[in-house]
Amino acid sequence: MKQIAYLLIGVLCLQACTETKKEESQAELFSRIDTEIKANSKGYSSLKEATETIGHRLTGSTNGAKAEEYTYNKFKEFGFEDVAYQTFEVEAWARGEVSLQINDEDIKVVTLGHSPIEANVTGEIVDMGNGLDADYAANPGAVKGKIALVYISILPNSEEGLSNLHRSEKTALAIKYGAIGIIIINQVDNGVLLTGTASVTGELIPIPAVCIGKEDGMALKETLTSKKATAKIDMNNSSDVIKARNVVATLPGTEIPQEEIVIGGHLDSWDLATGAIDNGIGSFAVLDIARAFKANNLRPKRTVKFVMFMGEEQGLLGSKHLVNEAIKNNTIENIKYMMNLDMSGNPIGMNAGGKLDDEKFFTDLGAAIQQQDTIYQNTFSNKSGLHSDHQPFMLEGVPILSVHSNLDRSIYGCYHSDCDDFNLVNEDHMKNTARFGTMMLYAVANADKLPATKMDSETTKEFMIMNDLKEKLIIGNDWKWEE
Repeated sequence: MKQIAYLLIGVLCLQACTETKKEESQAELFSRIDTEIKANSKGYSSLKEATETIGHRLTGSTNGAKAEEYTYNKFKEFGFEDVAYQTFEVEAWARGEVSLQINDEDIKVVTLGHSPIEANVTGEIVDMGNGLDADYAANPGAVKGKIALVYISILPNSEEGLSNLHRSEKTALAIKYGAIGIIIINQVDNGVLLTGTASVTGELIPIPAVCIGKEDGMALKETLTSKKATAKIDMNNSSDVIKARNVVATLPGTEIPQEEIVIGGHLDSWDLATGAIDNGIGSFAVLDIARAFKANNLRPKRTVKFVMFMGEEQGLLGSKHLVNEAIKNNTIENIKYMMNLDMSGNPIGMNAGGKLDDEKFFTDLGAAIQQQDTIYQNTFSNKSGLHSDHQPFMLEGVPILSVHSNLDRSIYGCYHSDCDDFNLVNEDHMKNTARFGTMMLYAVANADKLPATKMDSETTKEFMIMNDLKEKLIIGNDWKWEE
């Protein structure tokens, strides 16, 4: 009898040892991720703490260095062993004092980034409309030796189909056509002033660039229809070469660690407020996604690098440095995808920029996310723009991933302005970014086959043209293809 009992026990033990553990399905995994993040998300609370204890996060400032250290320590707290500073030198610009008089009347004004260290100019104001190349080409000598007045967006009643330019590109055109200064009119009501760089390169520009409120600007445009106006711009600023640091936390891949997926958001902000929306909600969502990877023991096949970029606001300086180092070290081919979160929140879909081999990968992924929560609408696009940290990667042919955000429209009025503070942040929206972003990132990093591969130079060029980016890249001295 004992022999039979021992034999039975032996058989049961053998079954237990040889029985393979049931593999977790994608739906089960996503449900587990969703439950954990809903309960333990730290993006909102970490951003609140940072805005209260640090303030703005201007690159090169004491605050900027504190923000770098804060996120470094957070990565460590969340369990990352491989966390590193990637130091780069940058000419850090900081605003000083500025005044603007128009026909001897003081006008409320703010300096745009990378304006000269000192400027004292007086000149006739010329209304250049939208400030596009066509506006100057119609009268090439109109602003030579004068001050250009341009609208930051596309004016109502403009010709249909016009593509807007970035403020830095509009400034570059004013310089090209001989202006001695530029006044940019903001598009937000109630006198809100906007800052941001006026330089396409991140270097100092030769003319003063300022922003005035919408109401003052529209009144000035009306004045110029019947009489001349003269502006006097006085300003001083500072610019010094300092060291800034990207913060990089690395999670090694389990099967193909040489292939890297980069997810990043710019940590730096402008100094008029705390930069809670631009880009606290993006960079601190990246931080929370990193936390979720560790908390849920997510170990994808490919290596994931979580990056807090500095210097984005002053010319994509941190992301350019990371890409240039990868080119120099012959590791650029290792970077297989770049996911960028910049002013991103409450995702309802995805944008996959690049030459897709498998669009169905993303629509199927979106459907799986939608099963967890129907607020995710599974919208999809394949396009790309400029002026965020994906740009240097994109120009090297690296496929790009971003999200379709569904944020309250009211927050955009505080873009680069003195009202961009934590009171604008929606906790549920940040949590949704972490929930859905974690699922997206893991699916890409763990894919059997990636849905897109790195584009060669000619294909990258065609993609830039297809996305109407050629003119903008030429203005910004980033068009690297000879004609």
